[in-house]
Amino acid sequence: MSTHRRAVEQIRQSYAEIPGDAAPRLAKATSNLFRFRDGGRTAKLSAKDLDEVISVDPETMTAEVQGMTTYEHLVDATLPYGLMPYVVPQLKTITLGGAVTGLGIESTSFRDGLPHESVEELEILTGDGRIVVARDDNEHHELFRAFPNSYGTLGYALRIRIKLRKVQPYVHLTHVKFTDAGKCMLAMQEICDSMVYQGESVDFVDGVFFGPGEMYITLGRFAERAPYVSDYTGMRIYYQSIRQRSRDWLTIRDYLWRWDTDWFWCSRAFGVQQPVVRSLMPRRWMRSDVYRRLVALDRKFGLTARIDRWRGKPVSESVIQDVETPVERGAEFLEFFHEKVGMTPVWMCPLRAGSRWPLYPLEPGKLYVNFGFWGMVPLPKGQFDGYYNRLIERSVHDLDGHKSLYSTSYYAREQFWQLYNGDAYWPVKQAYDPNGRLLDLYEKCVRGR
Repeated sequence: MSTHRRAVEQIRQSYAEIPGDAAPRLAKATSNLFRFRDGGRTAKLSAKDLDEVISVDPETMTAEVQGMTTYEHLVDATLPYGLMPYVVPQLKTITLGGAVTGLGIESTSFRDGLPHESVEELEILTGDGRIVVARDDNEHHELFRAFPNSYGTLGYALRIRIKLRKVQPYVHLTHVKFTDAGKCMLAMQEICDSMVYQGESVDFVDGVFFGPGEMYITLGRFAERAPYVSDYTGMRIYYQSIRQRSRDWLTIRDYLWRWDTDWFWCSRAFGVQQPVVRSLMPRRWMRSDVYRRLVALDRKFGLTARIDRWRGKPVSESVIQDVETPVERGAEFLEFFHEKVGMTPVWMCPLRAGSRWPLYPLEPGKLYVNFGFWGMVPLPKGQFDGYYNRLIERSVHDLDGHKSLYSTSYYAREQFWQLYNGDAYWPVKQAYDPNGRLLDLYEKCVRGR
């Protein structure tokens, strides 16, 4: 903790020294955002000394963690105690601070909500340069509640106290196939409500949509023993196994990172799913953060766009989004998405918020389904960049859903503040960043500054 205090003082002083006309920007070793920002006068704020697990307490089942600590690092610290965070986002280099000030989700979210719902305390560097400790029961209650989905526009998480839950060494998976989206959504609702499938308890729920006649719900159950364990960190690919086998076994660690090796299925864009390429690729490179850096380099130098022009291919739009709709509207969204966008696969992950969080106003207790889709789609003739993403925004709004803000957004200012509760945001912004040192949520997430 003394090391942490020194790091806090260092970042506080660095923040104070940033010129008033330069927007602070947190310098991170990795990023899982897909809002590639426009240039502007900015000053980087180093967070390199804020990436450690401070302590794990097996008695209280909590951990004290610095804000830039990755979930990979935290899980490695908690699993030896037979513990894990309530919700572990699916990519190794997502940081705790990022999952709290942004949003995260995974296959325990049907029961445990989003990652911030298991946070007990936040130490925050606010926009006006203060260091405050925010909890749900102290004088910084409104900041604590508004911090999720604020994306660093109210301040930066320096330390987080997070609750942990007990785990068992293995996870037994069952992949249940459906040929009708309506029946799939109904089954997901029933399983998430009862937390039981065929007489056995369910600890994890997610799924994959491969097309209108082929989708799967994957159910995970903790186990003390396993007859075998699969390895999807080498030649075998996890998402393909869903279609090939109805049951499987993984260690708890491999289950938590089952999507990371191939960045769900997006590694195919780099040829990594080709057997020859895969056999030559070092395992340490088959990680989501490596692929993310390749995407950033491609965007910087425009390599893919140049190759597509040379080959005479149509211009493509980046469609990288996570959206939620109520489970009863999920089949409608899948029908729209397949007809108008046509990208597959699509990840499906149910979630239920335990309480109301003002900047991402999901109805508490109501089951939603997160749909995640990530790739490039050729634009129709005469259409321009943003065509598909605007279609998706309109559809999600029409279906009473919500869209995460880690990627591109096109909302008009007035509509944005209606959807993301500007009435709750602005009083907190004024209280903790009265001079606007940090960008506001619209400027950062829609205008891409």
